[in-house]
Amino acid sequence: MGNYTTVSGDQWDIISYNLFGTEDYTGDIMQANLEYADVVIFPAGILLNIPEIQAVNDGLPAWRDEIDMEMGEEGY
Repeated sequence: MGNYTTVSGDQWDIISYNLFGTEDYTGDIMQANLEYADVVIFPAGILLNIPEIQAVNDGLPAWRDEIDMEMGEEGY
């Protein structure tokens, strides 16, 4: 698990996008920082825990990834 120090105006989805290139991990970051779950717009200087992300998702839901793997498909 890593850390991230907020800058003034940061929001959960912006942090996810800046760190991982997608908003898909907003919930993961929030889950790792429940004490700040009620914050919408961060002030500068808040140290957040950033969970390790296993793999970058291509936008498909997890159940679709599993079906595609079973069928030997790599996408749509």
